[in-house]
Amino acid sequence: MKFVSWNVNGVRAVMKKDFLASFKSMDCDVLCLQETKAQDEQVLEALADLQGYEIYTNSAVKKGYSGTSIITRITPKSVTKDLGIEVHDQEGRVICADFGEFYLVTVYTPNSQNDLKRLPYRQTWDADFLSYLEHLEKSKPVLVCGDLNAAHRDIDLARPKPNYNKSAGYTQAEIDGLDNLVKAGYTDTFRHLHPETEKYTWWSYRAGARQRNVGWRIDYFWASAGLKEKIEQAEIYNEILGSDHCPVSVSLSID
Repeated sequence: MKFVSWNVNGVRAVMKKDFLASFKSMDCDVLCLQETKAQDEQVLEALADLQGYEIYTNSAVKKGYSGTSIITRITPKSVTKDLGIEVHDQEGRVICADFGEFYLVTVYTPNSQNDLKRLPYRQTWDADFLSYLEHLEKSKPVLVCGDLNAAHRDIDLARPKPNYNKSAGYTQAEIDGLDNLVKAGYTDTFRHLHPETEKYTWWSYRAGARQRNVGWRIDYFWASAGLKEKIEQAEIYNEILGSDHCPVSVSLSID
């Protein structure tokens, strides 16, 4: 099975930027979207031309903000939304699909914001989200994907030293949150197969960052221990435009 994750920075906006051609070119079984910036019915309307796929959405209470979606040609056994914690469940940030052998979770992790004022909330989110994953994993393996809004190591951003502990997405607290995923047995699928590759998934719109490849790798697929041996491929599609993020993928050998 091939899975793709993409923060589209507005599903209605990306539809005007060759989204359907990009989607077709990746030829995936499941596409997970983050930051759809639309209510459920607006997401379904935007994606109405997709044939042969089921669409599941989770919208924020605040209109035009956040939001996630799972687009799949394989029918899940069930789909659930949110963490079950009210303070976290207002922004449409989590969808979980049960595919029988494993759970697929897509997440749009809260950004700590430029002045880091949301960092304490982000730390609470990271702890509660990991607890949520650990609960799921009691019954079957878990594949997690999405925009985690943090780079993990120096290799994962173009300018690590100026950003460390100063910029949202590369504070020690956020790094610790990703380290806790590793401690819980999760594997960063791209780094597992490409340990030395410097490739990014997000670029600021400012100062031509994408053209100069001054980017960050903050979009991931993480596989729990039960899926590690099934990882076959992991890619980053730098050439696909339409958002300030590019898509990432993983292929698993699923029976």
